Amino acid sequence: MHPNPVYRRAEAARNLAFARARGFGVLSVNGVSGPLMAHIPFVPDKDGGAVELHLVRSNPIIAALSDPLPAVIAVQGPDSYISPDWYGVPDQVPTWNYVAVHLRGRLERLPQGDLPGLLDRLSARFEARLLPKPPWTAAKMSDGVADRMMRMIVPCRLHIGQIDGTWKLSQNKDDAVRMAAADGVEEHGIGSELAALAAFMRDDPR
Repeated sequence: MHPNPVYRRAEAARNLAFARARGFGVLSVNGVSGPLMAHIPFVPDKDGGAVELHLVRSNPIIAALSDPLPAVIAVQGPDSYISPDWYGVPDQVPTWNYVAVHLRGRLERLPQGDLPGLLDRLSARFEARLLPKPPWTAAKMSDGVADRMMRMIVPCRLHIGQIDGTWKLSQNKDDAVRMAAADGVEEHGIGSELAALAAFMRDDPR
């Protein structure tokens, strides 16, 4: 997380809502020989106290998870390089604007019997966004196929102890300067989801 508190004023509820909407991040734990990471879809529970996820059984994180481990899920949002020329004022320097949320807590392995329900909740979460397409469900799979596939993956839960967010949106600049930078992002930005980042910048982030 960026150390400047001006970028870290979002409340936990907003950060969690952002992470919930994204539903994808990088899980990281400390391994014996260094950090272990996995790119994972996830779904927070209703009260935001935990995150459900699954990992392939051969993932090194599973081998390290004989007991619960401290872990973090980093959720990346839109981002872009910011050219000093876009501000329209002198004596500026290049930077990078972005939104990111970190969910910290303890990762535990769940009983294998929890997996079907977890997968149903995870797929339902994303299938609901594809309406009016009829949602996919595990019932569409042939007999025995789902069971064979589920033997290859392991359910896990991250109990959230801390939620941190960085919303670096040029809010340390005057409004006119920030708006000019937002225009630069939308028209010439280098990064991802440029229109979304520009919209965040224009929506007074203070």
